[in-house]
Amino acid sequence: MTRLPFLFAASSALAILAGAASARDTVTVALQLEPPHLDPTSAAAGAIDQVLYSNVFEGLTRFMGDGSVVPGLAESWEISEDGLTYTFRLQDGVTFHDGTSMDADDVKFSLDRARAEDSTNAQKALFADIASVDVVDPLTVQITLSQPNGNLLFNLAWGDAVIVAPESIDTIKTAPVGTGAFTFTNWVQGDRIDLARNPNYWGETPALSAATFKFISDPTAAFAAMMAEDVDAFSGFPAPENLPQFEADPRFQVLVGSTEGETILSINNKQAPFDNPKVRAAVAHAIDRQAIIDGAMFGYGTPIGSHFAPHNPAYVDLTGTSAHDPEKARALLAEAGLADGFTTTLHLPPPSYARRGGEIIAAQLAEVGITAEIINVEWAQWLETVFRGKNFGLSIVSHTEPMDIGIYARPDYYFQYDNAAFQDLMAELTGTTDPDARTKMLQQAQEIIANDYVNGFLFQLASLSVAKADLQGLWANAPTQATDLTAVSWAK
Repeated sequence: MTRLPFLFAASSALAILAGAASARDTVTVALQLEPPHLDPTSAAAGAIDQVLYSNVFEGLTRFMGDGSVVPGLAESWEISEDGLTYTFRLQDGVTFHDGTSMDADDVKFSLDRARAEDSTNAQKALFADIASVDVVDPLTVQITLSQPNGNLLFNLAWGDAVIVAPESIDTIKTAPVGTGAFTFTNWVQGDRIDLARNPNYWGETPALSAATFKFISDPTAAFAAMMAEDVDAFSGFPAPENLPQFEADPRFQVLVGSTEGETILSINNKQAPFDNPKVRAAVAHAIDRQAIIDGAMFGYGTPIGSHFAPHNPAYVDLTGTSAHDPEKARALLAEAGLADGFTTTLHLPPPSYARRGGEIIAAQLAEVGITAEIINVEWAQWLETVFRGKNFGLSIVSHTEPMDIGIYARPDYYFQYDNAAFQDLMAELTGTTDPDARTKMLQQAQEIIANDYVNGFLFQLASLSVAKADLQGLWANAPTQATDLTAVSWAK
């Protein structure tokens, strides 16, 4: 009898040790694309936000997994009756990862930097209506607008609007310093980025003590790494044809959700012959969207006829405007004086939807007499040649920024669409707060760019991820391009 307590204690101790040994608080997440650098406020590459959004950098507001906008570094705000003044009360006790305090001066610095004349922010238009940013006291900042903007809180949730430390700007591209739940610790270029739990985080402490983002660009290698359990999750899994195998394997879970990613065949509207609307219309009618979705995405994706997400309440189905009609495409080319066709370039960045979809689109264009010379490029090349240099004919890319139809009001944007009526409509939309009126304007905007055949509108990118069965808290949907680890944990 005297030995029972000892046996009980020994067995309990062994159970505790076994539990401790099996407890997991780290994660390795694979991504297909590696960021070109680590400053989300000075590049268009969504791969930067994929790693850093919410994890390392935070804004005054932030997106949640369901697409809602909630307080971030601003705990609350007040809006003046005329809609021109927003007064933000900041979270108290927030520090940057380098130990310096985050206060109203940092907010002013970040927003003034983003909207400055020489700003390299890829979404500078988000801040166009800000007339001034003023420090009221260390925890209060006031933003004054030049005109009412019903999107301001939404705009401030973008990765392009995160708050950065002035002291770290010189090294932000390689050693980012934010306020988030994780600190940047290491970047082995071509391989991985390592993060660690921020012990001084102002918000709820994350369950994970560390995280690694592993970059695997090849779809075959992605499948092999996941099946071998070399990685715990793959966000944006690049081989949709393999998903049925994961669904049938009890070791894994498959997350299928929606994204804000309008996948388009980008057209350089200022480059001949695409400066002729009939030629752009011919390109649009040469495309068979469903064949692209089936062939490149194995059925995952929703056809779109304009630059707008189908899950948005203001969505209009305009796929019929550019229905697959090769005969009509050939007739339009003849009307444009190009009965014998023409040759152009098709720049394809690394994602599977682009490389696989590009092969299919090139074949479809060839059927109507358009020869598309495929040029495979890495993201850095795409950003330099297509996005900044505008030296392209066609390209394929998924625009993953939320509610970004406003890019069509920027004549200097990479596809160079210049329509004064559309620009006026977007300006009116910005100053409108009535929900019904905004819906009508958004629907009108979709119709304008669809009827102008600005780009070839292909499909809404599905959010496809694979993870180990007991990993919980990952976003199924992608309201912005991010892999938010702040609520991720292992089931006990």
